[in-house]
Amino acid sequence: MNKKFLISGGVIILGGAAGLAAAPVLAATAGSLGLLGAAGTGTAISSLSGAALTSASLAAIGTGTVASGKAVIAYNSAKYACKIYRSFSQE
Repeated sequence: MNKKFLISGGVIILGGAAGLAAAPVLAATAGSLGLLGAAGTGTAISSLSGAALTSASLAAIGTGTVASGKAVIAYNSAKYACKIYRSFSQE
């Protein structure tokens, strides 16, 4: 296998894993800053705290579920990790 192919694959996997691990913190931060609007109950996400803030924020980022919110963040983290790797590996 091509060495570059293996390295870029590793970058994508690590970027996605990092995004998945950081998803709750990233989502809760966006929610507490008022960037995500209201929860499904109509309550402003920025007025929530703790687990309710995290869950509502992840659901708002995804298509209504916590799991989809985590997937969106993990996917975008992997995508941008790959772009950053490509920009540094240009010869």
